[in-house]
Amino acid sequence: MDRAARIRTGTLREAPQRDPETDPRISVDLAHLRGLEGRAKTLSFLPRQPARSALNGRHASRMRGRGLNFEELRDYQPSDDVRSIDWKVTARTGKPHVRVFTEEKDRPSLIVVDQRMSMFFGSERNMKSVTAAECAALAAFRILDQGDRVGGIVFGDNTLAEIRPQRSRAALDRLLMALASANAMLRADAPAVEPMSLNQVLRAVSRIAPRNHLILVFSDFDVVDDRTRKLVSGLARHNDLVLGLVTDPFADGLPAGIRMVISDGELQAEVDTADATVHRDLSDLAQGRVAEILDWKRALGVPVLPLSSAVDSLAQMRRLMGLAPR
Repeated sequence: MDRAARIRTGTLREAPQRDPETDPRISVDLAHLRGLEGRAKTLSFLPRQPARSALNGRHASRMRGRGLNFEELRDYQPSDDVRSIDWKVTARTGKPHVRVFTEEKDRPSLIVVDQRMSMFFGSERNMKSVTAAECAALAAFRILDQGDRVGGIVFGDNTLAEIRPQRSRAALDRLLMALASANAMLRADAPAVEPMSLNQVLRAVSRIAPRNHLILVFSDFDVVDDRTRKLVSGLARHNDLVLGLVTDPFADGLPAGIRMVISDGELQAEVDTADATVHRDLSDLAQGRVAEILDWKRALGVPVLPLSSAVDSLAQMRRLMGLAPR
C-alpha cells in the first residue's frame, strides 16, 4: 500500500502491472499514465485562458489564480495605495493603517477522479473510467509543471484515497499510483457493492480544500441530488471549481429495437428497447442526469467540461480549452 496516500475507506492496493494483453482503452496502468507527461505540456490551467476556452466563458467563473497571504498591519506610508487602508483599524487608533498582503508562491490544486463501477462502461473508444483517469493525469502533469501544488482524491465504490496537494513529483506519482490501483479494481466480475456517495466525496473535498484551491472533478456524476448541488455551490464560492462531465455516446442515442442483457456482476436482467416506453424511460434517465449537470454551469456559474469516452482525451481537453487541434 502507498503509505503516503491517506486511505479513508476500504483498501487500495499498490497498482499491479497491467497484463500486456489488456487493451489500454479498457484499463490503464501506471506506465500508461506516466507516459502522458509529454502530451500534457500543451494544456494550461493558468488564469489567462484563450478566448474560446470553456474556462473563460460568459457563465464560467474566471480562473482566479493564486491567492494572497496576509503579511502584516502597519502604519500608512505616503507611497502606499489608499485602497489598502484598513478603515476600521484607522478609526479605532486615530492613525491610518494599511493591510499588507503577499501573493502566494503557488496555488494548491485538487484533482478528484471517479473510478466507481458506473464509470466502467464504454461503447466506442474508451471506458469512461479510462477517459477520466487520462484527463486527470494530463491535468496533474500540467499543473505541477506550472509550479503549483497538486494532490487529489481517487474514489471507487468502497475505496477513497487522499493525496494532499504538494509541489513535488512524489505527490504527483502517488496520485497516479492511486489512479492505476483504483482503475485495476474495475472488472466485469467485480462483486456488487453499494457505491460510494458522491456527496461523501465532496465533503472530503471541502475538508481538504476549504478555499483558494483549483478543484477539478472528473466523473459521470452518477446519482446526484439537492445535497450534491449545495456542496458544489459551496465549493465554487471559495475555490476555482471545474467539473469534467464524462459521458458515453450510448447515453446520447440509446439504440432502439435491440435486446440487451445487463448485469451488476451477480444479477442479470434483459432490457428490450423495442418497447417504446422502455426506450423512452432509459433515454430520459441517461440524458436527464447530463442535462442537470450542464445546468449547473448556468445556475451556479461552475465551468463544465463535457468529456466523451469516444474521443481522444488530450484532443478534447485541448478543444475545450480553446486550443487548435494538433
